[in-house]
Amino acid sequence: MSTPAFDPVPDRYHGVWTRTLLETPEGRDTTTWVRWLQTSQWHADLRVPVNLDRAEATGLAQQQGFCGVTEITPALGDQPEICTWHRQVDLQPARSTPDAGHMVFEGSHRVIETGIHGRYLEVWERLPDSVGRQLVLLGLDAAGELTNERILISGSHLVRVRPRRTAWPEDTLPDEDLATVLARHPLLTGPLLAMEISFGRLKDSIWTIECSSLPLLEHQVFPFHFELGVQGEAVVAFGEEMPTPWRVASQSGIEP
Repeated sequence: MSTPAFDPVPDRYHGVWTRTLLETPEGRDTTTWVRWLQTSQWHADLRVPVNLDRAEATGLAQQQGFCGVTEITPALGDQPEICTWHRQVDLQPARSTPDAGHMVFEGSHRVIETGIHGRYLEVWERLPDSVGRQLVLLGLDAAGELTNERILISGSHLVRVRPRRTAWPEDTLPDEDLATVLARHPLLTGPLLAMEISFGRLKDSIWTIECSSLPLLEHQVFPFHFELGVQGEAVVAFGEEMPTPWRVASQSGIEP
């Protein structure tokens, strides 16, 4: 499992960003719950419309979220710099075009993103308690091989990503949405919806989940403990779970 090697993402991007506005040719959206956590390399993103009926599979299938690595292309001439989110895991099927936008910062806590491969404008504002420390942990399987499970910490925020164990059906097409795939493969509804992206706050070793792609996890509280080794290793435990080994991808402001 390889990870693209890009230059570190500039500090001005680091932290947790909330989207306050989306404008597209179809209209405006100011109510969807959106968070984007960005570290020096890794990102995680979750988007949940507030009026979504998540008691039904059709509602859950409309959620969006992804995790991967981030690439920044410097500004060239009159063109602003470009941020590209290389998605390694995604709640939705793969896209046919890169997830990339032109980025213009208005001060240190506000950035305007405009589409490159689509017509849209997004306004992002950084949460003030989301900077200061960072930790990215990569999951390991029983054989010590890397998985796509992730823990990202930035400031007082923690995101846990647990990918689905079921591969997309072979007939899945780029740019299809999850709801379309489920309509064609109803027996895969449970496995394809079983992907977790949970955003929450971490305080005094207690993680409180604010929003999750798995609604039953929301508002739950988990003790969170981790120990960093000296050779890029870590041991992590959520609540009563058995401690498990992880690989440290990056850390800042956190001592072993």
